[in-house]
Amino acid sequence: MLDHRLSTASHLRDGDTVQDPGLRRDERVAHAFFTRVGGVSTGLYRGLNAGIGSHDAPEAVHENRRRAVHFLGLEGARLATPWQTHSPDAVVATDPFGGERPKADAVVTATRGLAVGVVTADCGPILFADAEAGVVAAAHAGWRGAVGGVLERTVETMENLGAERGRIQAVLGPCITQPNYEVGADMAETFLREDARNARFFAPGAAPDKRLFDLPAFILARLERLGLAARFVGRCTYGEEDAFFSFRRTTHRGEPDYGRQLSAIALA
Repeated sequence: MLDHRLSTASHLRDGDTVQDPGLRRDERVAHAFFTRVGGVSTGLYRGLNAGIGSHDAPEAVHENRRRAVHFLGLEGARLATPWQTHSPDAVVATDPFGGERPKADAVVTATRGLAVGVVTADCGPILFADAEAGVVAAAHAGWRGAVGGVLERTVETMENLGAERGRIQAVLGPCITQPNYEVGADMAETFLREDARNARFFAPGAAPDKRLFDLPAFILARLERLGLAARFVGRCTYGEEDAFFSFRRTTHRGEPDYGRQLSAIALA
C-alpha cells in the first residue's frame, strides 16, 4: 500500500500549508507551516506526519518530510531538525544532521539551500528571517521553552551569524490557543513569580484551580520585548482536527500516539 501512495499525489500545494504573507513576498526566503494535509501516513497519523519520534512507519515519515522539502524548492534530504527537549538551546546547522540529531529546540543557518525546521503538535513553531543578512531559524516553544529562553537564545545565535535584531521577522505558526489550553493554577503561579504582568495571559478556567493560558500572546510578547517584528498566523492546532495534529486532543481522547507537523524555513 505504501509504495502505491508514494507514487501518487506526491506534490504539496499552497493550500496544504500555512504561510505568512510578509515572508512569502520575500523571494530570498522559502518557508511553510505544514499542516497534516498532503501526506501518506494513515490511522492516528493520517496525513503529513513529520515526527521522527512518533511510532508511525519510518518510510511514511521520510516521504512526508521529502514532500515538505520539495515544496520549499529543495532536494528531499536538505532538512535539519533537532531532537527537541523543551530546552532553551539553539544550534547552528550547515548541513542536514547525520546520525544522532543534536538535542536542542532551535536551529539557525546561514547556508543557502538548507531548510531548518521544528515539529510541533500544540507548542509554538516560530520561523525567523533576516533575509538581508542571509540568516534564518526555526524554534520550538511550549510554555517551558518560552519561559526558559529559547526565543532569546535563537535571536542571539542569529546575531552571531550576522543578523541584526531590527531586521529580523518572527512568525508564530499554528499552535494551541487560549480557549483550548487549560492549565493548573500552580503553572500560572510560575509565570507570576517571573513577572506579575504575566497575569494578562491567563483567564479563569472551568474550576477554581484551573486557568486558560494564552500561549500565542505570551510568545508574541517575548518576541516583541526582543525588538522583533512579530506576528501570529492565527490558527489553533487543537480546534482544527482536519488540519493539525494535537498532543492535547490526543491526550483527552486517550489515544496512544500522535503525529507532528513540520514548520521549516530556508534561504532560497
